[in-house]
Amino acid sequence: MDLGISGKRALVTASSKGLGRGCAEALAAAGVNLVLNARGAEALEATAAEIRATYGVEVATVACDVTTADGQAAVLAAAGDVDILVTNAGGPPPGLWSDWDRDDFIKALDGNMLTPIALMKACLPGMISRGWGRVVNITSGSVKAPIAQLGLSNSARAGLTGYVAGTSRQVAEHGVTINNLLPGIHDTDRAQQLDGGVSKTQGISMDQARTNRQATIPARRYGTAAEFGATCAFLCSAHAGFIVGQNILADGGAINATL
Repeated sequence: MDLGISGKRALVTASSKGLGRGCAEALAAAGVNLVLNARGAEALEATAAEIRATYGVEVATVACDVTTADGQAAVLAAAGDVDILVTNAGGPPPGLWSDWDRDDFIKALDGNMLTPIALMKACLPGMISRGWGRVVNITSGSVKAPIAQLGLSNSARAGLTGYVAGTSRQVAEHGVTINNLLPGIHDTDRAQQLDGGVSKTQGISMDQARTNRQATIPARRYGTAAEFGATCAFLCSAHAGFIVGQNILADGGAINATL
């Protein structure tokens, strides 16, 4: 399917690997020029070079911490007038409710709520003035069904979800859509981190932790960054203009809910 976005310009944060890279590659395959961001310059440049060589699109890079004011300014200066914004950030560490203090919550909010909001506020006016735009926020299935050990993530991402619910309906009349894409467990570094925590807590091997988690997913496997990216690219496409303010699960059926 031709997604109808060839020649558009996209900013994708936390995109040197994992789900962010999956989204960047899917957009590049559709002919979208990219501005990529990550903290690690080496991995970021390697990803950019591979995407340029594979898809023949323009790829700019900004290595910085996008959760800081300086990082956001650098990314936005490099991005310029973007048609597509994909926000992504690593999730806060797992733990128990008793582990976290105010500073932990502030850090989680900065990474998983306030940074996406700041980027949207910066990019939405230009999209509105041009009469077209797409925003996809990578959040988490935990906003549909909270994950006990991910209380920091549950809280911050739920806040972002509430912001998007209202904002998306204010900008839709201008041809701009905002949606959230909610991953379950995908075969990324984040899954390794979570499986490592289970392995340590339960005193089992990493392989056993993975096997046990896969058994809880109706698809009986972890998702891939490529299939997640393809879903993101469709939400950014010319065909998705009537999808507004939605929270779309990509979790292999793991969350058992009717709606």
